[in-house]
Amino acid sequence: MPSSAHAYQAMLKLTEDTGKGPIYDLGSGWGTLVIRMAIKFPKRQVVGYELSLLPYLVSLSVKRLMKLENLNLYRKDFMKADLSAASVLVCYLYPGAMSELDHLIEERTQQTTPPSSVNRHDLKHQRCKPDFVISNNFALPSRVPESLIRLDDIYRSPVYRYDLSLPVKHTD
Repeated sequence: MPSSAHAYQAMLKLTEDTGKGPIYDLGSGWGTLVIRMAIKFPKRQVVGYELSLLPYLVSLSVKRLMKLENLNLYRKDFMKADLSAASVLVCYLYPGAMSELDHLIEERTQQTTPPSSVNRHDLKHQRCKPDFVISNNFALPSRVPESLIRLDDIYRSPVYRYDLSLPVKHTD
């Protein structure tokens, strides 16, 4: 389900002061947000992951037509991808996927197992420690956002930003 234009604007605004590292769109769909990210931040690497073939092909075509060299698109499940370079994760995922992402980030940031005793597949996931997560409409269930924008729509939809470089504040 694509985000609204107001949601894109809020997500772009919340991404503005997140440093210079790579931005990953988890579930980039038709490319409407990931392409805007690549245009707005031409000096940052932007990466999109999408499983559905048709939306992936459409976004790939637009990327090529617009010659967006800073944008890489992958037809892959982001939960199985190497997210170790991500500085910012942006997403519009359903609550179950947000719980999985929350758990995945917790596992990766809390990992204490020595690298020598971990297989290579698990190691790339352990290194994923994004500085920010920006989510349209659905919260990370165990974290408190450091910033929140309420959209001017009928539902007053929230767009959350989590600064993962701050001490962890869990919800009760």
